[in-house]
Amino acid sequence: MGTSLEDRPRYTPTTCFETFTFPAGLTPRDTAHQRTEVLADGAVIPAGLTPSPPVGEGGGEGLVTAQNQVGASSNVPPHPGPLPRGERGQNDATGQGEALRNHAIAIARAAKRLNDRRERWLNPPEWTEAVPEVIPLGMEKSPCPDRILPRVNLGAADLVELKKRTLTNLYNQRPAWLADAHAALDAAVAGAYGWTDYSAATTDNEILARLLALNHVRAAQS
Repeated sequence: MGTSLEDRPRYTPTTCFETFTFPAGLTPRDTAHQRTEVLADGAVIPAGLTPSPPVGEGGGEGLVTAQNQVGASSNVPPHPGPLPRGERGQNDATGQGEALRNHAIAIARAAKRLNDRRERWLNPPEWTEAVPEVIPLGMEKSPCPDRILPRVNLGAADLVELKKRTLTNLYNQRPAWLADAHAALDAAVAGAYGWTDYSAATTDNEILARLLALNHVRAAQS
């Protein structure tokens, strides 16, 4: 879904992005001002992860209710449910908070591993170097990332090879390490949704059907 901007098509954020059904509790809200936490290995997760607000009465159900309702009407397996009402409380909320954080860490680390390996292929450090952008007048540092340029002493043959290192060529080749890194990221995301039956054989149509069903559930609850 989208609209036109002059003679160009564009996505409509309210219908394309803001309605996307992220895993419960990990839905980004005000991303422009979202605080982040940098882990020891450099992976970045949202700061202050807390359990989702309760859905309906009884508290402590925000992480699981939507998934369970989808599971009742589709092939989506139900996420493990909340504790019985009498056993809920601080321990339940703490456990949900830890689960959220663990899912966020798994996704962030898988994404960082993918990005690091991809960048290493695109811009090998033995062939390239980072050159800081010019700092605009009145600013302490440039708001732009460093430019990645070929090393001055790079040989002609290596320069020709470097010019072939594009994302298009990488994904056309799709080496095993790239496929493995994507599979690890996919599995981490599926885990956050509670899809215990997910595998690499799960089709795109099945994934889209599950997301659509979850979208309907959340729309009915809002």
